[in-house]
Amino acid sequence: MIALSKKSSCSSLLCLTLCAFGLALLGDVSQAVPMEDQDYYLQEISNRDHYYSFPYPGEEFFPFTERPGEEEPIRAAETEEHPGFKPSRKELKPKKSNKKGKPILETPPDCPPLGLETLKITDFQLHASTAKRYGLGAHRGRLNIQAGVNENDFYDGAWCAGRNDPYQWIEVDARRLTKFTGVITQGRNSLWSSNWVTSYRVLVSNDSHAWTAVRNESGDVIFEGNSEKEIPVLNMLPVPLVARYIRINPRSWFQEGSICMRLEILGCPLPDPNNYYHRRNEMTTTDNLDFKHHNYKEMRQLMKTVNKMCPNITRIYNIGKSNQGLKLYAVEISDNPGEHEVGEPEFRYIAGAHGNEVLGRELILLLMQFMCQEYLAGNPRIVHLIEDTRIHLLPSVNPDGYDKAYKAGSELGGWSLGRWTQDGIDINNNFPDLNSLLWESEDQKKSKRKVPNHYIPIPDWYLSENATVAVETRAIIAWMEKIPFVLGGNLQGGELVVAYPYDMVRSMWKTQDYTPTPDDHVFRWLAYSYASTHRLMTDARRRACHTEDFQKEDGTVNGASWHTVAGSINDFSYLHTNCFELSIYVGCDKYPHESELPEEWENNRESLIVFMEQVHRGIKGIVKDTHGKGIPNAVISVEGVNHDIRTGADGDYWRLLNPGEYVVGVKAEGYTAATKTCEVGYDMGATQCDFTISKTNLARIKEIMKKFGKQPISMSIRRLRQRARQWQQQR
Repeated sequence: MIALSKKSSCSSLLCLTLCAFGLALLGDVSQAVPMEDQDYYLQEISNRDHYYSFPYPGEEFFPFTERPGEEEPIRAAETEEHPGFKPSRKELKPKKSNKKGKPILETPPDCPPLGLETLKITDFQLHASTAKRYGLGAHRGRLNIQAGVNENDFYDGAWCAGRNDPYQWIEVDARRLTKFTGVITQGRNSLWSSNWVTSYRVLVSNDSHAWTAVRNESGDVIFEGNSEKEIPVLNMLPVPLVARYIRINPRSWFQEGSICMRLEILGCPLPDPNNYYHRRNEMTTTDNLDFKHHNYKEMRQLMKTVNKMCPNITRIYNIGKSNQGLKLYAVEISDNPGEHEVGEPEFRYIAGAHGNEVLGRELILLLMQFMCQEYLAGNPRIVHLIEDTRIHLLPSVNPDGYDKAYKAGSELGGWSLGRWTQDGIDINNNFPDLNSLLWESEDQKKSKRKVPNHYIPIPDWYLSENATVAVETRAIIAWMEKIPFVLGGNLQGGELVVAYPYDMVRSMWKTQDYTPTPDDHVFRWLAYSYASTHRLMTDARRRACHTEDFQKEDGTVNGASWHTVAGSINDFSYLHTNCFELSIYVGCDKYPHESELPEEWENNRESLIVFMEQVHRGIKGIVKDTHGKGIPNAVISVEGVNHDIRTGADGDYWRLLNPGEYVVGVKAEGYTAATKTCEVGYDMGATQCDFTISKTNLARIKEIMKKFGKQPISMSIRRLRQRARQWQQQR
């Protein structure tokens, strides 16, 4: 008993000694970590099994014997880069069995991304061995995710491991059995640092405990990673693997950086009728539309097909050519295509100003198909919209840029390939800066040069041939000046929000500042009309795409309060024409995979229609003279709103306004001014507010004398005095 007691006390003493040693060691480790990361580091150590406690299957455990940068990546024959997701015919041939007689799954023709970029994969499905800090956690390891300018602790541009050694990993839980076929990787998005992984292994598991590495005849496949931080690199697995979990294990990385990566996983989820979670969340559409990506030739052919189906309500035309000579095609949808009907407002959707923002382009192509089909089916809502509105759909403003993105393929163009025109111009911000002209005039009240609050003319320097203006931009401006548009939306990508003008801050010392137009209340309503009917924009539970959370404004934002931009299409349209234009960012993924198009259509379909219907909100009318002839270029003003509009060539006008009572005035050169009170109701449909104005006395005199070929007498004072003296002498 005494011996046993001594033995027990020795064991206790040994345990205490080991515990003390462990705490001391933990203290030493914490001292090696930067102060800002100590708490997160200690929490990781305390709450998880040691990340290198268990070796991967078939691997001997020698911690820290493999130094970063020393391992040469060995690429499997099947892991070369692909221009898109479609494998070659050779790869598509089914293989009966390998040498051991085990069946090998055939390569699927086009397994889509699981959805890290589109946010289909939630933050809870992403895990990592360690993270440098919260803002660089596994939830930030999504393909094409963008960091904030400040790269703060919450929104950074990648997953970055807490330590640089070959035992780090990032893991995706597909939540169902999935046939994994490939991996796409990027480095860290950052203005201030360069970090990327140059090689990695891929492992799969069904329970997240027992892992199997992707192997070939030589052993574990080491996939070649990135050589810089932005261009995506695709590696196809030698053989598709079925599992629930997939893990990426970096083996080497940029020597002057650290382990950081963004990724997307390619895989085909296997059918599981017993999985209620996925059955509940799967999105389907009943619309029989062409859900695919269309290159330039296919886009043109689709337009012809729609025109052939609905020849009485559609017309194809072009507004000009791109830098490379591609025509900028548009489709008009109206009950009388090809002509402006007096009293009927004109609406436009454009997309593809940034050529790589492909979703907007496809949504417009889907919209024209949908409207044709529904019109033929007698859908009263669509029939009414087409009969009362002249709609213009321009799906590809920058076809040259799109062609670059299309050749790279979905997911492989990165964040910016194809964004600019062929000559390197961003069309969206290539319009004249009229804001500065207006604000300078308002600030200098005694200035001789007065600038009107609407229809501000384009500066002469912008019209010169030497100005840095894209041919596509000039074509759009000519189109905007030719057609009396009332409302428009330009579809963009990479975010989920509707931005309204102004897009430029008024103070030159600020980069972000809420800068409202005189019609701010109208713009906010227009933006909300789209966002509130979108399936996700106003969903408070959804994750932010990148760094901005727009939920506080219900999925809308003033452009200048987001980031200032001079010469935007929205500001130019508002200050140079009658058209109210907004930027509609339709999805986090600029170039979603073809398989995502049905869901994206369902997300945006109702919003696209509701926004078009807003063109019928406010007041409308015709300004005529006493003979019933329309007066063009008459100025329509609303009391309390420092922004006017003008009548069209036939004297008709449309003024977007929210419900309320307004004092509306009209004036035209040579006519007497007039005012009346017009009330806008809550029901859809603009209030009719016509004006009949008469000519001024001076205008009548001039008209009469011109009719009889006589001109008003105008004599000099000296001549009049001479005649007066002659008259007195005669008396």
